[in-house]
Amino acid sequence: MNHFALTIVGRDRPGIVSQVTEILFDLGCNIADSSCSILGGQFAMILILGHAEFNCRESFGNAFKPLEEADLTIALRVLKPGGEIHPALEGEICMVSVYGADQPGIVYRVAKILGEKQINITDLNTKLVGSEERPVYVMILEAVLPAGISEQDVNVLMNPLREQLQVDISVRTIPTVEL
Repeated sequence: MNHFALTIVGRDRPGIVSQVTEILFDLGCNIADSSCSILGGQFAMILILGHAEFNCRESFGNAFKPLEEADLTIALRVLKPGGEIHPALEGEICMVSVYGADQPGIVYRVAKILGEKQINITDLNTKLVGSEERPVYVMILEAVLPAGISEQDVNVLMNPLREQLQVDISVRTIPTVEL
């Protein structure tokens, strides 16, 4: 099976997921992994696709033309073998949440501290909530703690940022659930 990464971005409207998945179904693609969200007023989706016969971008022909005509931007990338496989991330999963006044650098500064300790961020979401008069910046990220780093260690690492940025940062481990 050959694998591809398909990215779709465009102004949000109802029916995009249906339109995309119909095209993929008609092509005989298997969706191995996916994520989609609304960022501002923009819809953003990334999918990891598998197809037994397709081996290059050209294999898809003009299948995505209706999406482009609907003002969506499409990017398709051929993955090298193994690019579709979930990495074996060993370690405790933790959730870091940040709440406070919106200001430049929150994501960078938290990510920098985590990256310096080899803490792998596996998911990250940010939003502005609250009212226009009192907006609150919210960042929620999931990360995998390497051996030797605990929830308490991450809490200590975040202390300077709490003070410098005047934000609330909480860290908690998430129990692993197996299906």
